[in-house]
Amino acid sequence: MSVQSAAADVDVDLKQLFASLARNWLRIVIVTLVATGLAFALAWLATPYYKATAKLEIGSRESEYTRPPGTNDDDKPILDEQGVATQVQIISSPDILKQVATKLNLDKLPEFDETLKMSALGRMLVLVGLKSDPFDIPPEERVLNAMHDKLNVYAVEKTRAIAIEFASKDPKLAADIANGIANAYIASKGDAKLESNAAATDFLAPEIADLQNRVKDAEAKVAAFRAQSDLLMGGNNAVLPTQQLAELSSELSRVRASRAAAEASAESVRRALQNGGSLDSVPEVLSSELIQRLRERQVELRANIADLSTTLLDNHPRIRALKSQLADLDGQIRNEAQKIIRGLSAQAQTAKAREDQLVVDVNTLKAASARAGEQQVQLDALQRDANVQRQQLESYMASYNAAASRKDRKYSPVAASLIAQAQVPSQPYFPKIGPITGAAAAASLLLMAIGTLLGELFSGRAMRPAPGARFENIEQVAMPVARTEPAIDDEGRAFAPYKEAAAGHSIAEAELPRPAETEPVEVHAAAAEPAESVVRPSEAGESAPEPRQSRLGEIDVDKAAEKLIASGAARAIFVSPEGDEAAASAVLVAREVSDAGLRVLLLDLTASGAASRPMLDSSLFPGITNLLASEAQFSDVIRPDLYSDAHVIPVGTADPVRAMRAADRLPIIMQSLTTAYDLVVVECGPADAQGISRLVGDGTEVFLSMLEADDQMTQAAVKLIENGFPDVTLVTPVGHEPGDPLPGRRSAA
Repeated sequence: MSVQSAAADVDVDLKQLFASLARNWLRIVIVTLVATGLAFALAWLATPYYKATAKLEIGSRESEYTRPPGTNDDDKPILDEQGVATQVQIISSPDILKQVATKLNLDKLPEFDETLKMSALGRMLVLVGLKSDPFDIPPEERVLNAMHDKLNVYAVEKTRAIAIEFASKDPKLAADIANGIANAYIASKGDAKLESNAAATDFLAPEIADLQNRVKDAEAKVAAFRAQSDLLMGGNNAVLPTQQLAELSSELSRVRASRAAAEASAESVRRALQNGGSLDSVPEVLSSELIQRLRERQVELRANIADLSTTLLDNHPRIRALKSQLADLDGQIRNEAQKIIRGLSAQAQTAKAREDQLVVDVNTLKAASARAGEQQVQLDALQRDANVQRQQLESYMASYNAAASRKDRKYSPVAASLIAQAQVPSQPYFPKIGPITGAAAAASLLLMAIGTLLGELFSGRAMRPAPGARFENIEQVAMPVARTEPAIDDEGRAFAPYKEAAAGHSIAEAELPRPAETEPVEVHAAAAEPAESVVRPSEAGESAPEPRQSRLGEIDVDKAAEKLIASGAARAIFVSPEGDEAAASAVLVAREVSDAGLRVLLLDLTASGAASRPMLDSSLFPGITNLLASEAQFSDVIRPDLYSDAHVIPVGTADPVRAMRAADRLPIIMQSLTTAYDLVVVECGPADAQGISRLVGDGTEVFLSMLEADDQMTQAAVKLIENGFPDVTLVTPVGHEPGDPLPGRRSAA
């Protein structure tokens, strides 16, 4: 935190920084001109090199008329990015380069064999060991190395084209070598095709002769087995017993269904007659024409009886005659139903006999079909073997004919073509005098400007105080020697008071009180008398009230703020045994540290809100109690101080009892606040060591606020020291004069 504070005290003066460029313009211009002149001279004297480029297209060149039957371009795999990269490596392979070097006699040129015309500088470098001796390398390898250094083969992005670039001092030679490499690559691919065709014919000729004999033997076995097993083929390419079995099975199913239907109909008619039920619901009865006529006559007689019953009695002869006829009709209908039953029974018996005969035939055909199936399996195996060998023979013969015709005609379509021949370049690609000179001028100018700015920045001449920073003169003031008069405790015993500590030291570094046996009681009053004050040299001539003499080694607000900044503390715990008035120490220290440029937050844990009231314009804001009671969030409880850049969390408006039930959350809240702020100041009021234990963490300073140096303060300090806080520092707000507020800030006065 001290580093951050120091960095906030100064700022970069951009006007002063860039003014250094104007002050050093002559040096910058001279260096830039020198660098530009050197670059121009080197580019002018450099040997010019010319670059020629030839381009190849990688793709199928097969004609549809010369393509083997049954194949097309879609059957051939298209070269992907990796395939094109492979062809790039083939083009730059030593075999291709050797052919071009031999054809153009490159080993006779000094450009490719430096041993033919070695410069004096090169010989000197070889002698001192800074360069390998070219005579130790075979001549062929020297030429290949020189060609590799001047050759650049690459695939054109997003295409299947390959560019061949070659650089040379001779423009015509550069074009000849680039075209020679392209032609050598195409010729090598053609030779590879011819060799592949010759190898294919040499392999396929004996294989075809062997396959012809094997196909003949396999077909002979099929014919012999078919004649021996007497397998007759029916429809759907099935053997005859299997086809007959399928037909009989279908017929048997139909007969069984017919028998079951006849038996079911006869049984339904029989039940209707036995139970005296109506026969109208039986389909077979309804389909009988005679029964239908009898039913019609029956309906007619019932109608006549109904008409006569309106005028005649039941014993009338006419009505009795009609009823007799009606009874005769019922008998006739039942007789006809009996005939139908007998017909259905006869039909069922006939179907049963037919079914039995079909079952016998099906069983016979099952055995025959099983035997035929076994024989068919063997026949299919023989036929399958013959078909496979025949297909392989046909494939081999087609491939052999295609390869033989290409071999005889020496036809080898290459999957590459020269789409752009290398032309003799008219302008050298190196050196480009204009761009080299311009780049050297821009680079030298930029480097000189950056160097000048960095020198000005590191020298400190471009730094100025930051807005709002306060710089005070630090003076070495000799501290007066504290007197060691004894004091009187509550029981009337004398003890030696604390030695006055140096500014910024905590009470834990001072000597604890010891009982004194011989000092008189009257010295207690003498100890309270003011001692000689310490005055700065600049204030020696001014009249000021004499400050009181401390006897407990406390420090003022400024010293406490300096101690927190210098130690880099993250937490400052203030305990005020004397009540609300002593809480002013925490407020003043927080404002002093905030004015130094650190992010500071004051957490008010007093019961009355004594620390947060002077910093806010109201006591009704939500605060730490609301945060503990889960009634608010951090953004709701953090408020800005009205008189400084510090932030404050007030006591809040929630129920304190409910809030203290969640006191275990205080360590978590403190950890979150120390992460967001450079320093968290906590005013605890008259708390004890156990009460502040949950607020302590890494980088914690404990302060004891005091207004009067009395025994109450001594006892409070001793209790804190004895309970695990030996580095307690006493701080007092008495006599503190706050500085002038920064512009735009209200005064707390």
